[in-house]
Amino acid sequence: MNLSLLSISYKTTPVDIRERLDIPAGELPELLPRLKAQAGLNELMVVSTCNRVEFYFAAARESTALQGLMTWAVERAGGGDAARHLEQAALRLDHQAALNHLFRVACSLESMVVGEPQILGQVKDAYHTAVEAGTVGPLFKGLMPRVFRAAKRVRTETGISRFAVSISYAAVELAGKIFDSLAERTVLVIGAGEMAELALAHLLKAGIGRLLLVNRTYAGAVALAEKHQGQAMPWESMDEALAMADIVLSSTGARGFVITPEQVKTAMKARKREPMFFIDIAVPRDIDPAVNNLPNVYCYDIDDLKNVTNQNRQEREREAHLAQRIVEEEQNRYLGWAEALSVVPTIKALREAFAQVAGREVEKALPRLSGSPAKDGLLLERTAQAIVKKLLHFPSTHIKQVAEEGDGRLYAEILAAAFGLDPDQCRGDGLLGGAGENSDSAESGDSSETLGPSLNVVPFPKPSSRG
Repeated sequence: MNLSLLSISYKTTPVDIRERLDIPAGELPELLPRLKAQAGLNELMVVSTCNRVEFYFAAARESTALQGLMTWAVERAGGGDAARHLEQAALRLDHQAALNHLFRVACSLESMVVGEPQILGQVKDAYHTAVEAGTVGPLFKGLMPRVFRAAKRVRTETGISRFAVSISYAAVELAGKIFDSLAERTVLVIGAGEMAELALAHLLKAGIGRLLLVNRTYAGAVALAEKHQGQAMPWESMDEALAMADIVLSSTGARGFVITPEQVKTAMKARKREPMFFIDIAVPRDIDPAVNNLPNVYCYDIDDLKNVTNQNRQEREREAHLAQRIVEEEQNRYLGWAEALSVVPTIKALREAFAQVAGREVEKALPRLSGSPAKDGLLLERTAQAIVKKLLHFPSTHIKQVAEEGDGRLYAEILAAAFGLDPDQCRGDGLLGGAGENSDSAESGDSSETLGPSLNVVPFPKPSSRG
């Protein structure tokens, strides 16, 4: 079963559509089995971040599966223009192209900011959620450990993370360009999650004057305030906090806007029209983009940060080339492992077939044992020869057939390699000498038949005399 992918990402889809497709972590455990059943999938893992919603899956009918997933995405996005956009912009990949994309995503080579560290954790969370939901099987369980190993190697063997500019860092850099100095500015951080705390760390390094923190759970705001010497304020005091803030950085998990134009108008009156700068790094967005229409108000969302993240691009690209080599190496290792796994049923069938032949011959021989070492030794020798003769019957006849079609030497070489034969012994008269002339008797003869000269098999040694 091959890997397939349906990807909707920042590269082709704007944030106003991506935010409609965003899947909260709490929704995934219930959504995964339902989507798997609706789209007719064998396995499914969904990676949903602020920059992408990607469906990695395996299905017997890929086209039907893709259509099922697209139907869900279009309905989630609300149809209309979004539907037309998704039909054109959604990326569809299968097998090696899908594998390469997954490796690159986990290694942060497909991120808006190449080298950012958060994506690996997000992919790991997506996989563990799918495992708990029961929507992954042998494909993902064999693949994902190798994906994570590749990402670890990229982190340790390249300098890509040294040149990564996270979205949070980019947001703070942008604030520094809007205001000449942050030392006298009051910053309001809305949210207490990972992205908010990352942004907070960069703000503190930039040397801000005052820090306010607001979160729906007041205890979360208090914990961050105590950790970073800020002032926690209740969610109900949002309007008061806005009036004091020069810079507002928002990153919550809310499903709708938490800051509206009306709130900002009120804050601007209290501020006597002093400029306000909003940075919205949440998906779905926290801040109504209509605030941009207000005088002296500037609002940037996650897509607006792309230009800022282009800094250090040359160094990141150099390291990204090294990272891609690791990706290709680990991907090839996985493909080799998967290919080797695909022959296991053949090996099992071969063993079972050989065991059946040996078992039948032994069953024939057992009643004929006499207790006489000489007679029984001869019987065992003939039984062993009969087993060998029957095992070699099909290869012996088939090698002559393929030789007549011009592929005999290749077939002989494969057999020699499979059985560890000396290549020098397989030249001249062929791997099995004059095999095939009398080999039909192998199917009809019993264990007492002599092997015959046609197979040129080395005779079994005679039992040694003891005395």
